[in-house]
Amino acid sequence: MEFLQNNLIYFIPVLGLIGILVMAVKSAWVTKQDAGDENMQELAGYIADGAMAFLKAEWKVLSIFVVFTAALLAYSGTVHEVNGVELHSSWIICISFVIGAVLSALAGYIGMRSATKANVRTTQAARTSLKQALKVSFTGGTVMGLGVAGLAVLGLGSLFIVFLHYFDVIGADGVNAIHMKTAIEVLTGFSLGAESIALFARVGGGIYTKAADVGADLVGKVEAGIPEDDVRNPATIADNVGDNVGDVAGMGADLFGSYVATILATMVLGQEIDAKADAFGGMSPILLPMLICGLGIIFSIIGTWFVTIKDEKSNVQTALNLGNWSSIVITGVASYFIVMWMLPETLSLRGYEFSNINVFYAILVGLVVGTIMSIVTEYYTAMGKAPVNSIIQQSSTGHATNIIAGLSVGMKSTVIPILVLAGGIMASYYFAGLYGVAIAAAGMMATTAMQLAIDAFGPIADNAGGIAEMSQLPPEVRERTDNLDAVGNTTAATGKGFAIASAALTSLALFAAFVGIAGISAIDIYKAPVLAGLFVGGMIPFVFSALCIQAVGKAAMDMVQEVRRQFREIPGIMEYKAKPEYEKCVAISTEASIREMMLPGAIALITPVVVGFIFGPEVLGGLLAGVTVTGVLMGIFQSNAGGAWDNAKKSFEKGVNINGEMFYKKSEPHKASVTGDTVGDPFKDTSGPSMNILIKLMSIVSLVIAPYIAVGVGSTTSAVQGEKPVTTEIRKEIETRRTVDAAGTETIDTIKNVTDTLQNY
Repeated sequence: MEFLQNNLIYFIPVLGLIGILVMAVKSAWVTKQDAGDENMQELAGYIADGAMAFLKAEWKVLSIFVVFTAALLAYSGTVHEVNGVELHSSWIICISFVIGAVLSALAGYIGMRSATKANVRTTQAARTSLKQALKVSFTGGTVMGLGVAGLAVLGLGSLFIVFLHYFDVIGADGVNAIHMKTAIEVLTGFSLGAESIALFARVGGGIYTKAADVGADLVGKVEAGIPEDDVRNPATIADNVGDNVGDVAGMGADLFGSYVATILATMVLGQEIDAKADAFGGMSPILLPMLICGLGIIFSIIGTWFVTIKDEKSNVQTALNLGNWSSIVITGVASYFIVMWMLPETLSLRGYEFSNINVFYAILVGLVVGTIMSIVTEYYTAMGKAPVNSIIQQSSTGHATNIIAGLSVGMKSTVIPILVLAGGIMASYYFAGLYGVAIAAAGMMATTAMQLAIDAFGPIADNAGGIAEMSQLPPEVRERTDNLDAVGNTTAATGKGFAIASAALTSLALFAAFVGIAGISAIDIYKAPVLAGLFVGGMIPFVFSALCIQAVGKAAMDMVQEVRRQFREIPGIMEYKAKPEYEKCVAISTEASIREMMLPGAIALITPVVVGFIFGPEVLGGLLAGVTVTGVLMGIFQSNAGGAWDNAKKSFEKGVNINGEMFYKKSEPHKASVTGDTVGDPFKDTSGPSMNILIKLMSIVSLVIAPYIAVGVGSTTSAVQGEKPVTTEIRKEIETRRTVDAAGTETIDTIKNVTDTLQNY
């Protein structure tokens, strides 16, 4: 045990390495599976080539952004003092940023490669049984989940070790608090790089996939009356490519960034805790989130063993839920022993005292919040449930009522998640203060590998169905892939709900870290500039969503024109005598997504910098509060509305009962449901899931610039109503005089000493 205590910091990257090794084994297994006949492999090759072409085009643009931003960060790291106030940073933050960006892109690439291998093999497996098709598709998703979580823990843990040694954090006299501050400040660059790439990958991939999907649906299904994923549709390859670059590569980069941001936010708050009584040199609150998330990889691997079915009549959703819940339960049980072993009995953060058992309770709160969010999201988006059925029923009276029903479902779906999040925030804070909120988010994110495996399974199944349709395989094959795809729509929505919930808790933790570093004790909305910042922040998610949806609409118009042109000018397509020009549709989606992703990304990156340096940290805090609240609401609303619309449409494939009459595909209610699904596509796959990255990225940017705009640093600190800035020394003096009495209310003792300090100032 003593050996583990002395070397725990080196054990954490090993957990990430284990995840990557298991990922490699599972990837090799998927590759060995039968890829079907030559025609199936040719179609899968088009999809893989299109996905790779998009990633290469995206990486070229993002490489310019990474180099430019790294240069700015390197310069900022050379500034060690502003107006007499010492800053704790280093030019090495640029290296940390580049590594985070590269690993985020690599996480998306691993997921995309896995999905494009697993899709055609799932189609072939569906020719034999539903059980084998689930095994192949879920294993393909597991490759992505383990790759993302493994890279995050390995990268973050290894960098932290390097920075501890480079900045001489641990010396003969123990842990040097100032050097630790520098090490973690530099480590924030890793999270900034990860989230920056995640935003562009998510927005770009979302624009790509929905431009192709909307174009394929409007012309193929509605105008030409041919089935979804029909080989005659020129946009069908681009549509299937989009599933990989948006729902797989984009989601992989997204949750990689979330994973890293959550751990980092907890570490930033953990460094403020006095834990010298532990056996880790006072570092236990910093190491705890990394260890929990690292062990979560192992628990996720165990959870994958439970995802299996017996026969064709088995419930796929139940199998996936069993795997998910088992990994959550194991994480919860293990967390008790980890917390009690690592943390001292009593801790304190910013005057709030709590015990180690309360930290465990906060972790349980995070796990419960994540579980409830998944259950609620499943209810609002799953086939056969009341919300989706309400959309089906209202499809009978036309397109407009279908849209009204979907919007209503999405809006109502925000109520329970927001109440759960609010309760989770209050409960976790009650147990362990701000550290409790952060560690609750870390507990929720611990099973990210499992969550991503379930999420990535959906696009793989969707692609498998597309290949089955394009290859004109027997109906029972498409029935099996449709079974998986319908469940995949729900798991995708569930994954987005999980990501949004984690983003809310993570952003609050990042917000708390920002407030501490910026030297402000509260965000006072009674002040006009702060209230203005709150309103502007609340507006940003709407503008961001509008730009994303508008981009999808513009690109979809180009796609529709191209598909119509090919149907009109290439004779023999409808008779299977001529092959459509798939590559032209792929090019339209690629060019549109790369072009249109720039402005939304710029808003997220530049706004905090402009507001922070011009108006000061308190106004920036108001901005972040506004962004977080409306961003979470918009994310939940759009993701759930889109998911419900999609499964309402899919319900018609098996037949639905509306007022005692059965309706199927190509009926008038089905056409109305296609319109709803088309509207919901950019909601659920472009703007909705981008909300969680938006709020986290703006928080991380604010955290990175916080030392340069902190109270007492230059003129920026006096922007709010011309106040005289309170120096960092006075703030620290006040904090040291603050205690917490038994009733939990804050009192300030030795007021005279504080008054003397203010007078001396």
